[in-house]
Amino acid sequence: MRNILSLAHVGLLRQFAWSNVLLAFDYDGTLAPIVSDPARATMRAGTRGLLDRLTRAYPCIVTSGRSRADASRLLRGTGVLQVIGNHGAEPLAGNERFLRKVALWKPQLAQRLDGLRGVSIEDKTYSVAVHYGRSRRKGEARAAILAAAESLAGVRIIGGKQVVNLLPEGAPHKGIALERERTRFACDTAIYVGDDETDEDVFSMNQPGRLLPIRVGPKRTSAATYHISSQAEIDGLMRALLELRRGREAREGLRAAR
Repeated sequence: MRNILSLAHVGLLRQFAWSNVLLAFDYDGTLAPIVSDPARATMRAGTRGLLDRLTRAYPCIVTSGRSRADASRLLRGTGVLQVIGNHGAEPLAGNERFLRKVALWKPQLAQRLDGLRGVSIEDKTYSVAVHYGRSRRKGEARAAILAAAESLAGVRIIGGKQVVNLLPEGAPHKGIALERERTRFACDTAIYVGDDETDEDVFSMNQPGRLLPIRVGPKRTSAATYHISSQAEIDGLMRALLELRRGREAREGLRAAR
């Protein structure tokens, strides 16, 4: 895995930045730092300002594991064109069967996990997230959550940072959502930045020349080809994308003047 901000890869980043490209970002761990209380996960002021500038230079979307309403609340006023929620399931017509399936899970999980301290069940309508970041015995908590999850019918289990995500089998994932939005906004290419297991649905798409997958934090087992070193480096990536876009505009201005 290679750092996309190194000098060796500036040409590739320029190639995508100068193309008809869609920028897509995960939220938690990418635009905002991971915190123990998800309700307090907010972008730094500098990151929010850079995102606002990016949305005026590129078409930008955010794909999140949060519910669409929750993610939209956190992104209000940024100029993002679309917010994808529930790991790709929102918005999408005809997903009522997933809603019905998820509705059956919460009472079953509540019964199985009752009394487990530091564990909370978040019902996001189209998926469930079981958080254990506040548990003092995280290993035991995670094992209990996984055992409970495996007892559910038609569930796809995806790990995360101190969370276990439970999605309906067959539900649209982030890769499907990204392709849908790329087509919707008539973009030829996409840059996707994410940090978590659910982002692997995008990273594993084999589209050289059309998709630039960037992981936040290197990880040997990730399918992403490129990375930035940490969440704090997202600002540097945004600045680079803004500078490259200005470079394209300057070049086009010179051509028009000739």
